[in-house]
Amino acid sequence: MTSYRIWDPFVRLFHWTLVLGFVGNALLIDDDSKAHEWVGYFVLALVGARLVWGLIGPYHARFASFFPSARAITGQLSDFRARQPRAHLGHTPLGALMIFNLLATMLAIGATGYMMTTNAFWGIDWVEEVHEALVNWAWVSIVLHVAAVIWESRRTGINLPRAMMTGRKDVPEGVTLVE
Repeated sequence: MTSYRIWDPFVRLFHWTLVLGFVGNALLIDDDSKAHEWVGYFVLALVGARLVWGLIGPYHARFASFFPSARAITGQLSDFRARQPRAHLGHTPLGALMIFNLLATMLAIGATGYMMTTNAFWGIDWVEEVHEALVNWAWVSIVLHVAAVIWESRRTGINLPRAMMTGRKDVPEGVTLVE
């Protein structure tokens, strides 16, 4: 087993704080409360900080290091079909697509949530409907993300949840690494 330092403390703290903020706001906090609004603003600020970190952070945190190309995506899908346990040190191409999806979804949820607090959009049904649809899309994405993390962990032998806790990926012998 070879251990690689991949996820910096900010990326890990962002990930788990976003989980707590979204789940708390979606399931625990009353939708009509000021707390819901403030947690929403906090999540927006968190995503904003991650966007900045994606430009200036360490290598594996930078979007440029894992921006998925069509070739990389088809390569990962080919690995699945061939049952090759190739692993990526950073994010996989499909994982990168999910990251961009989740970041965009959180921003859109925050934008529609903010719109509902303004005089221009307060009480407008379509804004609330879009907000709720985006939250539902986030849940679908989260379920797919968690399922993919479990599947990829089993496929490659790399405990991805532990890596997101410790910052280190432990890669078993015999697993080919893709940068």
